[in-house]
Amino acid sequence: MNETRTKLLLVDDESAITSMLAPFFERAGFAVTVAADGEQAMVRHAEQRPDIVVCDVLMPKLDGREVVRRLRAEQSWTPVILLTQVGEAGERALALDEGADDYVNKPFDPHELLSRVKAVLRRQVAGQQPLTAAAGLASGDLRVDRAARRVWLAEREVTLTPRASLLLDYLMSHPQELHTRERLLNALWGYQFGANTRAVDHRIAELRRELKD
Repeated sequence: MNETRTKLLLVDDESAITSMLAPFFERAGFAVTVAADGEQAMVRHAEQRPDIVVCDVLMPKLDGREVVRRLRAEQSWTPVILLTQVGEAGERALALDEGADDYVNKPFDPHELLSRVKAVLRRQVAGQQPLTAAAGLASGDLRVDRAARRVWLAEREVTLTPRASLLLDYLMSHPQELHTRERLLNALWGYQFGANTRAVDHRIAELRRELKD
């Protein structure tokens, strides 16, 4: 049966997390392999060739961002979702720039994480570089240079605040997905319970204004 199941590599140094998530994903139909740190994750990835990796950021030996960097350096486009308690937007921006496919803040709802895993798998094309690892993004007249953090609309360069730039990058690299305010706050701002904040609304308004939407 396992041959036909989607293979998921779960990486976390906290046994409380893996002992809870591994059976949860198994019940959801995944074949789960567990690694306790980044070095073990690289070994398991080479052995198992998983379809997706769910990986903690703060771990001994190799952290989650270094796992992403090494996979991408090997031209491996296995999608990676990072888990972390770090709330800094800069940390998230760097991880996404380095090729992470998504970012989920701890503590999290396992069902929300499952929905993110399924969303990432839906947009993944086997063997192809994902949008989250691309050097540039384009949609119609809109172009984004991800390394330089520069945006053009037709021939006009658009100046955005850093947070709006990160938001635009995230939306363009995660097409055809439903993004709630809470989801964007969690992925890009690190707010787990931010229903009353208007941070997303302000940055969406900025994008609409600058992009003439």
